[in-house]
Amino acid sequence: MRTQVAIVGAGPAGLMLAHLLSIEGIESIVIESRTRSYVEHRVRAGVLEHGSADLLDAIGAGARMRSEGLVHHGIRLRFGGGDHRIDFGQLTGGRGITVYGQQEIVKDLIALRLAAGHPILFEVSDVQLHDMQSDRPSVSFVLDGASQSIECDVIAGCDGFHGVSRESIPAGVLTTAEREYPFAWLGILASVAPSSDELIYCYSERGFALLSMRSPSVSRLYLQVPADEHIEDWPDPRIWEELQTRLAADGWSLVEGPVTEKGISALRSVVVEPMQFGRLFLSGDAAHIVPPTGAKGMNLALRDVHVLAHAVAAFYTSGDTQLLDEYSAHCLRRVWRAQHFSWWMTSMLHRFPDSDAYQERLQLAQLAYMVDSRAASTSLAENYVGYEWTT
Repeated sequence: MRTQVAIVGAGPAGLMLAHLLSIEGIESIVIESRTRSYVEHRVRAGVLEHGSADLLDAIGAGARMRSEGLVHHGIRLRFGGGDHRIDFGQLTGGRGITVYGQQEIVKDLIALRLAAGHPILFEVSDVQLHDMQSDRPSVSFVLDGASQSIECDVIAGCDGFHGVSRESIPAGVLTTAEREYPFAWLGILASVAPSSDELIYCYSERGFALLSMRSPSVSRLYLQVPADEHIEDWPDPRIWEELQTRLAADGWSLVEGPVTEKGISALRSVVVEPMQFGRLFLSGDAAHIVPPTGAKGMNLALRDVHVLAHAVAAFYTSGDTQLLDEYSAHCLRRVWRAQHFSWWMTSMLHRFPDSDAYQERLQLAQLAYMVDSRAASTSLAENYVGYEWTT
């Protein structure tokens, strides 16, 4: 097979890149190791920045998001038994966020691509990247038991943190900066209407809790737990009891419902530099991981491929590689801004194993400053809804 851009990974980053390239008249082939059903149903992120939602609209994939997604213009910080609202609309000139599950975005992007007659090859195995430093790289793989190869001009590695793209770069090329957090998130999906019309970020002496949602009838909730915790030790009644305790507030109650899914996820921050090697360009989780506290992971992935699509289009228009050469540096400025915001939110809201009375008072003072100072509230709001998109 021959195409212009080979895209490894059919998550939000790879599928969005394929659509952006198609709009520019650039051919691509997307390959994915998982089944279509798997990528369409794995529950991941659910908060879209203002610019991310606009991007889905711009490529014609936003209709269901606009009809089913939940638009929010604020979040609530809960500490000391009370709520303190951060008003995004007032602080950012009317910008907000849209709550819409990543798996729903993947469904919409797959449907759009297949309707246009463009290929996605699911359930490939033994993926290998070749000749990445040449102007004719290729990707080989096995599909339905037969060996295949795609020759191309550019390879986009959009296959996540555990994918083959980053691992295909020779040792010594990349520098990795990372931080492991000494706690994890226990997350549940519950078939019950959310007990709040906006996300609640809660600091408590027992640890962090988050009330989120996926739809008017499905709640998404999280608890901070030790990093070595096992989900088997958390039967549903224990989870709800702990949520009730941490989220307790005067005049408010948490409504419980059937738990349909639960799991524990480690929290870490990772950035690899550079985000490119020859004609291989890494995007999304293949290049960086953020803790979910700041809701930045999927949004960073979409911004990466927005930059990459613009650079690839310039390359095919003029033959100039300048924007491709600058891809990593361009993306990393935004990546590190998001890393800082995610680290800051995580540090402010979680209880660390070595926390003492002094640390607790510092965190409470910081939270109070967030809600008492318009400047501090504005900083949180503009980071949360996302900065204006530029290429």
